[in-house]
Amino acid sequence: MSQPGGQQPDMQQIMQQAQKMQQQLMTAQAQLAEAEVTGQAGNGMVSITLTGGGQVKDVKIDPKVIDPEDPDTLQDLVFGAIDDAQQAVSELTQETMGPLAGGMGGAAGGAGGGLSLPGM
Repeated sequence: MSQPGGQQPDMQQIMQQAQKMQQQLMTAQAQLAEAEVTGQAGNGMVSITLTGGGQVKDVKIDPKVIDPEDPDTLQDLVFGAIDDAQQAVSELTQETMGPLAGGMGGAAGGAGGGLSLPGM
């Protein structure tokens, strides 16, 4: 594509912008990898801590919720805490990567996204 007036986009400027975006993406991915989120269920009786990458780091179960006669309740609480933690990871990922995805255009950028490349 050419700019109005017939000028071609400056390829060096485009490459510099792409490299900058790649560096920002790598930084955001590193931040996510180091981040931890905690999901809870049963008013905190069960909590699950995940990394930003989704790995389980910690599981805490209040002894009051352990009932040998009713394992289903504990299972439900564990699933609820996992679901809560995964939702928190998803939100953190959107907060961290969302601004970068908005600059990529196409499906990742959604409405109003797109690279603001010179001449494009």
